[in-house]
Amino acid sequence: MLRSCASRLRTPGALRGRLGGAPPPARDSRPPPRSFSSEVIYVDHSLPNPSWSKDMRLLFDQFMKKTEDGSWKRLPSHKSVSPQRTEEVKTFFPDAKPIKEHMSQAQLFPRSLEEGLGFEYAMFHNHVENRTVCIFQGGPYLQGVPGFLHGGAIATMIDSTVGMCAVLAEGVVMTANLNINFRRPIPLCSVVVINSQLDKVEGRKLFVSCNVRSVDEKTLYSEATSLFVKLDPKKSLT
Repeated sequence: MLRSCASRLRTPGALRGRLGGAPPPARDSRPPPRSFSSEVIYVDHSLPNPSWSKDMRLLFDQFMKKTEDGSWKRLPSHKSVSPQRTEEVKTFFPDAKPIKEHMSQAQLFPRSLEEGLGFEYAMFHNHVENRTVCIFQGGPYLQGVPGFLHGGAIATMIDSTVGMCAVLAEGVVMTANLNINFRRPIPLCSVVVINSQLDKVEGRKLFVSCNVRSVDEKTLYSEATSLFVKLDPKKSLT
């Protein structure tokens, strides 16, 4: 998410130039300003921050305890895809020519809002069980019906969680189908647990299911099934 440090990095001078519109000197010996993305893009945003509620911190600590024996692993989360990952995906889209300026500003959607206002989450993965769990706190900018989380926001996190489960199992994949049954609305700013499981693999097809429950696991908010397709490097998608 766009953290508070971002506002300090993007000073008015950096965004608009010098006050009064005076042209810059012909030669400037000072080093160029560091780009916003190079400063904060690879900060791990899945770590606790002041906006996290007591329930969010408690769940995080519980899962961190599970990582001590190696059965679970916490998954770092950044604002953008790493250059290595970008190049890996490019092999499947050889004809795609994204505009460089757009790519320099690109951020992952779930990490694009200010700290505490949107998607606050952390993911953990169990390789042996092929499970990925996401603890998620939806901020006030994700409201749908007054007082409740927007359905599209929880769909985003479901897709992100089951997608991560598929990626960790088979590599580069794309969502082919996502079917969600919304059982109950999720109160705004509450914490839920998204539990995903790789059910089966058929050739290049991966079937992943998940459920969204309250912290005490007593309330079922949503259930989902999904189909992902592992991309074939020999076949271009464009």
